[in-house]
Amino acid sequence: MSQHGICTGLCFTVLLAAQAGGQVGRNQAVLNPNLAGQEELAALPGMTAELAQAIVEDRPFLGMPALDQVLAKSLDEAQRDKLYTTLFVPLNLNAASREEILLVPSVGKRMAHEFEEYRPYRSLAQFRREMGKYVDDAEVARLEQFVFIPLHLNTASEDDFKTIPGVGDRMAHEFMEYRPYQDLAQFRREIGKYVSEEEVARLQRYVALDG
Repeated sequence: MSQHGICTGLCFTVLLAAQAGGQVGRNQAVLNPNLAGQEELAALPGMTAELAQAIVEDRPFLGMPALDQVLAKSLDEAQRDKLYTTLFVPLNLNAASREEILLVPSVGKRMAHEFEEYRPYRSLAQFRREMGKYVDDAEVARLEQFVFIPLHLNTASEDDFKTIPGVGDRMAHEFMEYRPYQDLAQFRREIGKYVSEEEVARLQRYVALDG
């Protein structure tokens, strides 16, 4: 085989691995409002039992603006900013609006611009590398808790799927079971056999077809 042939095969393998790798940010201490228990929510700074109940009743939230709208009825901007250090709906690095990015704690207009500048992100390694040009490693790790890059439905591994918040062994297996996916309508139909329409919508945020 020619060196060109070897390189082509190797490059394709590397690219596929990059596409399939786990793309949901490593979470250290930030609760997901779509999954946290009501008591957990009520214990967060600035929260009340009534507000925690409202979150549970209104979920799933398909993005931070929807959660922010609910909380703005009871909490001012400073209170919400403090709360979002420990409660956040992960945002899609390749699709989040400027409004959503600015809800990430301590992210101002300059850093929000940098988030957008490097789209499309192919992996979190790319995100870490690009953001590392502006902030230190500890801050990159903090920012990673608030973001994700959709996983490719037809190439991600079962372990990759288990990085999606709320996805365990059983659901990851079901994600794999119906490959190859022809479109997202098929994903919604097949996964809808196991969970509610609202949960399918929540899960769909974390996946994409190979492109």
